[in-house]
Amino acid sequence: MLSDIEIAQATPIQHIKEIAAKLNISNDDLEYYGKYKAKLPLHLIDYKNLNKSKLILVTAITPTPAGEGKTTISVGLTDGLNAIGKKAIAVLREPSLGPVFGMKGGAAGGGYSQVIPMEDINLHFTGDFSAVEKANNLLAALIDNNLQSKTRSLNIDPRTIVWKRVMDMNDRALRNIIVGLGGTANGIPRQDGFNITPASEIMAILCMCNDLKDLKERLGNIYIGNTFDGEPIFARDLKATDALTVLLKDAIKPNLVQTLEGNPAILHGGPFASIAQGTNSIIATRMGLSLGDYVVTEAGFGADLGAEKFFNIKCAVSGLKPNAVVLVVTIKALRHHGGANKVDYNSPSESRVKAGLDNLAKHIENMKLFGFNPLIAINAFPNDSEEEIQLVKELCQCYQTQAIVAKGFTDGGKGMTELATQLVKLVEENTGSFKPLYSFEQSPEDKITVIATKIYGAEGVEFSVKAKSQLQQIKSFGFDNFPICMAKTPKSFSDDESKRGRPTGFTVKVREFEIASGAGFIIPILGEMMRMPGLPTIPNAENIKIDDQGVISGLS
Repeated sequence: MLSDIEIAQATPIQHIKEIAAKLNISNDDLEYYGKYKAKLPLHLIDYKNLNKSKLILVTAITPTPAGEGKTTISVGLTDGLNAIGKKAIAVLREPSLGPVFGMKGGAAGGGYSQVIPMEDINLHFTGDFSAVEKANNLLAALIDNNLQSKTRSLNIDPRTIVWKRVMDMNDRALRNIIVGLGGTANGIPRQDGFNITPASEIMAILCMCNDLKDLKERLGNIYIGNTFDGEPIFARDLKATDALTVLLKDAIKPNLVQTLEGNPAILHGGPFASIAQGTNSIIATRMGLSLGDYVVTEAGFGADLGAEKFFNIKCAVSGLKPNAVVLVVTIKALRHHGGANKVDYNSPSESRVKAGLDNLAKHIENMKLFGFNPLIAINAFPNDSEEEIQLVKELCQCYQTQAIVAKGFTDGGKGMTELATQLVKLVEENTGSFKPLYSFEQSPEDKITVIATKIYGAEGVEFSVKAKSQLQQIKSFGFDNFPICMAKTPKSFSDDESKRGRPTGFTVKVREFEIASGAGFIIPILGEMMRMPGLPTIPNAENIKIDDQGVISGLS
């Protein structure tokens, strides 16, 4: 069978102006990045049309380390909707280089359900990640420059600085470092560290802002630390706001590309769901709703992370009203949650699938908490047995929902028409009952407890001494009405990645908090979460090759 990249390279790719024409976008409105990519100006957003179009969220059960194919399903569903006569657009996140060269490889879909040009999308694309990185690190440089200043010092206490530098690569050696060594000319020595670029608050801000004015205001609101007198210091105090905005003036514009079948796709922003909000930008989603009748979007990792944040943060803040949820499941993941080891993932086992169904059941129950009866997409693999698939369908019948085998990977849009048809039927029957799980007026402790007990299934929440102290500071700054952005392992409902399936009898432990006052949420850190991942023993970088003609292999 051809690899993802061989399929992409063998597919005729249309000029981006042809894709834009399908959306009634004039050539004058396109900002070309070569023949196959373009940026879209914000004036194309039509606020009057937003609630007329249908917003579909694609999420998943608790994933295995390789991921369960949300992007593949999202792209395939977009092609399937277009195949049955609907004007559909995929609105997705941009991939990070960390996973590309680390464990998972690329994130542009797979098989015959991809967005292209795949190599560009998985690598530097239009430079949005680079712009976020540069803006983040400019603020870091301005902070250290102020510490060094004898005439313009803001009296910042170096011990309280929470702003870290970022790099879009997995590098565990940069998690904790010392900067400012080398004498008085080279800065003030202090402990510092790096996060990965998708964990930067500036990435979160880019995905939460409404326009350039809002972007600028949010950048100014970034909390960086305290003075020696205990007063908070923000980016605006360093007069950094305009310079940061200048670096992001193009990155704020969504990117237009296409699927293998020549249907439009908008990619913009890329926060991880385990350590950030896990969804594409509000701007990109509004752009899609302005230009199409159906918008298919995704949220990272399992529904306990990405979908929860999509609903409680993105939709609650922006006023977006989703119309339906597609929940992706793989038989392989169910075997995993039923106790299979990695070597057994591809071996059919009804007993293990049956044992793993509790994980799927909990995710279905969680989606119902938000007012949705999810449509279950079984992302098909060759080693799935009919008996295993039937077990999934029987569980879904108990929840009065439907499970459909999705074959977008092997068959593209035509393998997704059944799912697309049932989705349209579900949307047309939907009464619009979406509701967030908590109100912003609740205390941070209450909001965290709601997520932990209702979504994760925990018995309760414990706060460390450090977390309790930080909560008092959060409240004193007036940030207690912010929504919550949990930083948690994606491998389990709990904060212990070894607990598979549907764990019970556990308590969630909040180790510490981070403040994202520009993005407008607070981040509880659960367990041993790292905001700078490391590379695996055998990184995907070893598999990537390029020949003398520039043809790439091993990227996906």
